[in-house]
Amino acid sequence: MSMKEEEIKEHLMSANPEFRRLADEHQQYEGKLDELKSRPHMTEHDHIEEVTFKKKKLHLKDEMNSIIQRFRDELSHQHT
Repeated sequence: MSMKEEEIKEHLMSANPEFRRLADEHQQYEGKLDELKSRPHMTEHDHIEEVTFKKKKLHLKDEMNSIIQRFRDELSHQHT
């Protein structure tokens, strides 16, 4: 039985504290980016922050994807 992407994420959110921490942090950066984008005028500092937040979000997403892949690998080894 293979789990869908959303099912895996839901499982990891409830069962894996590290994944949950990464997802929470990712969501925080998403909120900060939304806040920056809602400003009528962005300063040079705002643009630098935007790039920094995007890089941090991407790094978190990579870490989350790594945990998802490890989970998938574990699942596939259980069924062989």
